[in-house]
Amino acid sequence: MHIILNGSLREVPDNLTAGDLIVELGLIDKRLAVEVNQQIVPRSSLASHPIKPDDKIEIVQAIGGG
Repeated sequence: MHIILNGSLREVPDNLTAGDLIVELGLIDKRLAVEVNQQIVPRSSLASHPIKPDDKIEIVQAIGGG
């Protein structure tokens, strides 16, 4: 299926969850925020939040600095 990830069209497997997407992108241990269709998905819900065709997903990674 197709989704829009951070503004770019991307092909992903069917029956994907937000948590699966994080794993697929190699971001499993990163500090990040996930938004699906302009709604924040709590970290505790990533594994159960389904991704649907044409969803608009934004993933923002927190980067520390000083």
